[in-house]
Amino acid sequence: MNLAPDEGLPTHDEPQYPQTFPGKAKKALKTFERQLVAYNLEARGIQRVEADERHDLRSLGYTQISVLWFSINLAANNITLGMLGPAVFELGFLDSSMCAVFGMLLGCLPTAYTATFGPRSGNRTMIFARYTMGWWPSKLVVILNLIVLLGYAMIDAVVAGQILSAVSTTDMSVVVGIIVVAVITWGVTTFGYQIFHYYERYAWLPQLIVFCILAGVAGPGFDTSSVSVGDSRTLVGNRLSFFSINLSAAITYAGGAADYFVYYPEETPGWKIFSMTMIGLSTSFTFAFLLGIGLASGMANNTAWSTSYGVSQGALIVEGFRPLGSFGSFCGVIVALGLVANMIPPVYSSGVDFQILGRYFARVPRAVWNTFGVVIFTVCALAGRDHLAEIFTNFLALMGYWVSIWIAITLEEHLIFRRTRGFNWPVWNQQKKLPHGIAALIAFLIGWVGAILCMAQVWYIGPIAKLVGDYGADMGNYVGFAWAALVFPPLRYWELHRFGR
Repeated sequence: MNLAPDEGLPTHDEPQYPQTFPGKAKKALKTFERQLVAYNLEARGIQRVEADERHDLRSLGYTQISVLWFSINLAANNITLGMLGPAVFELGFLDSSMCAVFGMLLGCLPTAYTATFGPRSGNRTMIFARYTMGWWPSKLVVILNLIVLLGYAMIDAVVAGQILSAVSTTDMSVVVGIIVVAVITWGVTTFGYQIFHYYERYAWLPQLIVFCILAGVAGPGFDTSSVSVGDSRTLVGNRLSFFSINLSAAITYAGGAADYFVYYPEETPGWKIFSMTMIGLSTSFTFAFLLGIGLASGMANNTAWSTSYGVSQGALIVEGFRPLGSFGSFCGVIVALGLVANMIPPVYSSGVDFQILGRYFARVPRAVWNTFGVVIFTVCALAGRDHLAEIFTNFLALMGYWVSIWIAITLEEHLIFRRTRGFNWPVWNQQKKLPHGIAALIAFLIGWVGAILCMAQVWYIGPIAKLVGDYGADMGNYVGFAWAALVFPPLRYWELHRFGR
């Protein structure tokens, strides 16, 4: 990968720390940033990457885009997500597979779409949100995105801890496993874009090998003829809810998708970014989901698998390797450490997103915010390590709602209101030249009302969701998207007529 000679902040963009910063702290932060730049590592925060700062991709081509997404996503957390189909929603192998794959494909479309704005704008994803949501309302989106990013890292850390604990011959606790992967993730994300891309370029290979081994060893135990349980109404509700969870797993990448391509040349064709993202995400999701569905489907006929699932989802993965003995334990360690590849992108993006919250936040280096983010998700992972399935079924679907609503607003802003005049990317940090966001905020809140009325979670089932099945059906993503899409255009026309921006 031919990198620009200096990925750090240009001299004129170096942060000016607040006067309230202690002198020694200010000096230490500046010294740290200079060291990052000296070693050709990234000190840049939210500043736009100008056209003359982009990378030369002639020796790389576009395969790195697919490789990046494939590497990020080929991880054990998606195996455990697939398990929910048979284990929680009582769906058969075929039903689970169809819901997982098609839900994921629908969720990948917005992620691939937002990824195209990285090269064309040079701005991070949540900076781009300023153009669709407005200066102040976009901060609400940033906060929600931070919850998603660090929440995903927390889930990954718990799964990794479970696996490392299950393969340990010295009774290593889940706590130690969580801390191990958190420290590795911190090391990669702190040093920025170059190390991040370099790591992901190769991290997929050992994961692919051990996943293929798992499929070969555990595959004969998969019950591909299993059938779904429940009457027709319950079955419809469970299918829709599992479909929605898998959609949410994919769509939540949209909140950071552009972050990883801001150094690509402006002339990079959007369709290539889109298609390569779709290929990388869909292939990795599909393989991981089917492995998880297969393992969970076999629990009815395999007492050892069922017992392992009762311990943790990670323990079931390790049990799948059990026939290989000590080599199987080694494969389990590779699977656990492979989760670092899935943790790096959200933690990296969180460091940038913290800076978007305000001018004082922006003056704290990205590396410091990365460290803060690692501490947050590690503490949360330690606290929630015994409740992974509940976190998955509640957190994932809930966090997908806001992304669906934001995507509806973004699509209409782009395709209706910016179709001819486009975006003025250099004004990314000029509040008076960006939209007020009144229309977007109202549409966003109305979309949330629709999502709440149609959500189906363990702790709350909306009145509309109750109409489908005995346990409700989660329709929050679709209704939230539709309601926001309906009210945004007339409100935006009014806002443009009233304020001119």
